[in-house]
Amino acid sequence: MALALSLGRRGMGLCWPNPAVGCVVVQGGRIVGRGWTQPGGRPHAETVALAQAGAQAKGATAYVTLEPCSHQGKTPPCAQALIEAGISRVVAAIEDSDPRVSGQGFEQLRRSGIDVRTGVMAEQAARDHAGFFLRTEQGRPLVTLKLASSFDGRIATSTGHSQWITGPEARRSVHAMRARHDAVMVGAGTARADDPSLTVRDLGVAQQPVRVVISRHLDLPLLSQLARTAKDVPLWLCHGPGADIERLKAWEGLGAKLLPCAVRGTQVDAADILQQLGSAGLTRVFCEGGGALAASLLAADLVDELIGFTAGLGIGADGLPMIGTLGLTRLEQALRYQLIETRQVGQDVEHRWTRSLR
Repeated sequence: MALALSLGRRGMGLCWPNPAVGCVVVQGGRIVGRGWTQPGGRPHAETVALAQAGAQAKGATAYVTLEPCSHQGKTPPCAQALIEAGISRVVAAIEDSDPRVSGQGFEQLRRSGIDVRTGVMAEQAARDHAGFFLRTEQGRPLVTLKLASSFDGRIATSTGHSQWITGPEARRSVHAMRARHDAVMVGAGTARADDPSLTVRDLGVAQQPVRVVISRHLDLPLLSQLARTAKDVPLWLCHGPGADIERLKAWEGLGAKLLPCAVRGTQVDAADILQQLGSAGLTRVFCEGGGALAASLLAADLVDELIGFTAGLGIGADGLPMIGTLGLTRLEQALRYQLIETRQVGQDVEHRWTRSLR
């Protein structure tokens, strides 16, 4: 199952809106087939592994990281494919929360005489499939908030200068993180200040994540890197209902996808943003700030994972804080996350935090 989970992770960021599933087929103690959900979500992991196993699948055991689908979609159900291949035993990590499946895949296998065992490495599978589960259960993708700061928690100087707080090793690690998510998201302030491309570079990826920018008024520069590449790499703009019609037309003409969202107070509503992104199929979103967007997501309790990179320099109290105003008056009002990993990356420190996802 550990191997199946590692195979499944190869599909992260590539197969949305489908889950990134892994499958291993074992015959007589020997692996005869392995597969993972392919880019675009098809073919599914089980189909790939069974094709590799061929005739050796008969009487074999299939290890799958998620309950095999039982409904007819754009491809035949995987439960039926396992049955027809002659699989005798299925070991699955976790049940599918999609109401079209949700136990029916296991039941279909059992009715056909296949021995089914569930719950193997379920906790790790729940984390790997958390984005898919959140989308099917709550309508929104998983959100990973990544922030890089100085030792004193600043993301830029008082003039907005921020390149580069962390070193090249940390930046390369961030590119790998982007590649494992369906989308990279930033606020309008970050887009204006940094003129980012938000792409994965120097890793040889074949498919770029969607770039998502939150801008209530769509007051983004039309000569930016994002604008110049909107036809080549997907660019989605989440804006408020009062955005200027001429700017809407201009960005649409450049190739951007426009997602009108509700406004709460003075900002685009974070909860509605994620519902819109979930409706569009995204399951995993990698948010890179800035401070105002980070604060709005945290205030709405919509951050599932925190990743921080801390550099060994001090910028001072006049620098820009990495998280904007939250309006907290007591510590118990703040959300607390569980530390799961700390490591040195070049001359910087990476720390990862998470919370219970289900």
